[in-house]
Amino acid sequence: MKVLVIEDEDSLRGTIVRSLEKERFIAEWAADYRTAMEKLNDYDYDCVLLDIMLPDGNGLTLLEELKKMRKKESVIIISAKDSIEDKVTGLDLGADDYLAKPFHLAELHARVKSVIRRKQNDGDVSIVLENLHVFPDRHIVFVNDAELVLNRKEFDLLYYFVTNPDRLIHKEALAEAVWGDCIDQADSFDFIYSQVKNLRKKMKTAGALPEIKAVYGFGYKMNTKGD
Repeated sequence: MKVLVIEDEDSLRGTIVRSLEKERFIAEWAADYRTAMEKLNDYDYDCVLLDIMLPDGNGLTLLEELKKMRKKESVIIISAKDSIEDKVTGLDLGADDYLAKPFHLAELHARVKSVIRRKQNDGDVSIVLENLHVFPDRHIVFVNDAELVLNRKEFDLLYYFVTNPDRLIHKEALAEAVWGDCIDQADSFDFIYSQVKNLRKKMKTAGALPEIKAVYGFGYKMNTKGD
C-alpha cells in the first residue's frame, strides 16, 4: 500500500515517512504544491496525507484539483489549523478524514489503514479470494487454514493482485504500485519477474486456487474460478 505525504516541515515529514515505512507502507513525499501536483499527475496512491499550509499553494486547492482529476486516492488532511471551518471545507471537498497537529503516530497509522480499508475493501479487515485469505493490516496470508509465508515484496504484489482480480495489469503499473516512483530509474523489469515467479511458486505449492498468469508483452493477470 502506497502513501503520499504532502508536508513542508522537514522534520515532521521525515518522521511521518519513516514511521509509515516501519508499518510496511511505501511512503513517498512532496514538500510543496508543485511537486505534489506532479506526483499526483504521474502516480497513483492508496492514501494522501495533505497539509493545508504549503509554501507555494493551499492544500485545499490541491484537494479540489485531485477530485477534478477523478482519482480515487483516500485523503487525510493533516494540519495545525483546527478550526471547524477548515474541517468542514476539507470534508466537503472530498477529504476522507481530518487530523489536527500535533498527533500521535499510532493514531495516524490507524486512520490511514481505516480509510484505505473503507475504500478498497468495503470496510472489511480481510480479503477473501477463493481459498486465499489476505489480512492487509497484519500482513498475513492463509491458503485454506495454512499460513502462506511471504517476504514483504511478495506480500505487496499479492495484495495488489487480489485487489485487482481478473484484470490485466501492465508490468509498469505493477512496479510503480509496489516499488514506488524509484522504478523511474530502473533499466529493466527483471526484479518484477523474479518476485512474481517466487510468489507464483509459493502459491502453487500451497494449493492456492487463484493463479497469477503472465500475459506476453503486457504483464500479468490473477485468474479466479470461471476465468
